[in-house]
Amino acid sequence: MKIPTKGRYAVSAMLDLALHDKVRPLTIAEIAEKQNISLSYLEQIFAVLRKNGLVRGMRGPGGGYRLAQAIDSITIAQVIRSVDESALSKKADDTPEYLPYELWVELSKQIYSFLDGITLSQCIANLETRDKLENQLLMKDGATESVAA
Repeated sequence: MKIPTKGRYAVSAMLDLALHDKVRPLTIAEIAEKQNISLSYLEQIFAVLRKNGLVRGMRGPGGGYRLAQAIDSITIAQVIRSVDESALSKKADDTPEYLPYELWVELSKQIYSFLDGITLSQCIANLETRDKLENQLLMKDGATESVAA
């Protein structure tokens, strides 16, 4: 099963909002530039995310978008489902001939069940842990180089 582009972009944008949740709202233009996503395409995605109650807009100077729910209550599957209903309802003609339709449906359910167990806060925690580990490794490598020099 392949996660649709719209779903991947939505997840990336939501993670960006989650990273800045306590700091400030982000504009769609900022997210589009950081994520290298077409501004008009991201605007369409945000319209759907807003309609589904996942983000809320803030007007005025310093405005932009924030998460509309707690960071630990939004799941990755929820984000993907909100922007791409077809991700869950594959038709038989979309299924490879070697994979029976029922198996495809069950596989999709299992994947979305897995993704329903992963929240934005868990993803952020994993990113922060990875960044800390990378920084520690860089510091060790830097310390080794300075000793060797």
